[in-house]
Amino acid sequence: MKKDLFHIPNGIIYLDGNSLGPMPTAAVARVQQTLTAEWGEMLITAWNKAGWFHQPGILGDRIAPLIGAQAGTVVIGDTLSIKVYQALAASLKMRPDRNVILSDTGNFPTDLYMAEGLIKTLDKQYELKVVSPTDVEAHLNEQVAVMMLTQVDYRTGRLHDMQSLTSKAHVNGTVVLWDLAHSAGALPVELERCNPEFAVGCTYKYLNAGPGAPAFIYTRPDLIEVVEPALSGWMGHENPFSFDMDYVPAASIERMRVGTPPVLQMAALDAALDVWEGVSLSDVRANSIRLSELFITEVEKRCADLTLLSPRDSAQRGSQVSFTHPNGYAIIQALIAYGVIGDFRAPDVLRFGFTPLYIDTDDVMQAVEILEKIITDKLWDQEQYKLRATVT
Repeated sequence: MKKDLFHIPNGIIYLDGNSLGPMPTAAVARVQQTLTAEWGEMLITAWNKAGWFHQPGILGDRIAPLIGAQAGTVVIGDTLSIKVYQALAASLKMRPDRNVILSDTGNFPTDLYMAEGLIKTLDKQYELKVVSPTDVEAHLNEQVAVMMLTQVDYRTGRLHDMQSLTSKAHVNGTVVLWDLAHSAGALPVELERCNPEFAVGCTYKYLNAGPGAPAFIYTRPDLIEVVEPALSGWMGHENPFSFDMDYVPAASIERMRVGTPPVLQMAALDAALDVWEGVSLSDVRANSIRLSELFITEVEKRCADLTLLSPRDSAQRGSQVSFTHPNGYAIIQALIAYGVIGDFRAPDVLRFGFTPLYIDTDDVMQAVEILEKIITDKLWDQEQYKLRATVT
């Protein structure tokens, strides 16, 4: 439990770290240092003096142990959508004789949007095949170029078996791309053992680096010097400041960099990663399951109107629990008004994230008591809670 390392507003129980992690208290001073002592005093010389240029690789090496990867295989920068595009495009180049991208209905929509956009830019007739999460294995065959999945379903919390699916995809010669947006920092991830070609993820959820924080991309060690970056930005060049007219990729994970990294957000990420010093992800996972199980038990006992959407077996869930209710949006808005922050996903899903770094048993029990009151007394049934905001 590291609750004292986070800024949680008074009177708030925060069950939405699966969407945006709370601010680490150390991030304020770290970003302030970057603003004043680095940008303010060093100006452009901070790229060298403050080490800004090398931060994407340094931070990538700090993320690597959290996802079961070696140093030198992860780099950060750009958004998750860009990293999905990069990895997917590189994957397709590795299987030029195949034309199917296999994904599932539990994948985050932006991953599917990026795939659709990439397909439209290519001459070859590719097909994006989207199936039920439980049907992915049955659709693996020799026509599938890439299996692109999010390990934890953003809506239901369902957890894919990464090792099993990766192994079965490889039997068919399929390239594997995992999106770790809802698993990095929430549960042990073992990329090196599972052996996928690529993985991507964001740092603003369970890694708590703040809104707009840069994404990361992992490339399997044997591919790093041969993978062809589709987005050949100057930061991925072997010598960016030679300003050559022709692109030559770096002979390292640096080739997966694209544009200028977000320096202020890297400072926040640097501070956020300090939280993980000495933390066991196995312990995080065990406590997350304990809190989630308590929440499910108490909600089902007290709030019969809610229906569990997440898998009942904790081994098949990530670190979130989802329930459904026809008036889910209004219920979540009422909860927020009463100091419990969860979130809503269309059409009727109430989502709750359980992050043991700053959530404990007392938080769970208080949240359930407030939820029970809102349901029992129909406190949600007010126009102010039914008015849809832009972000749900």
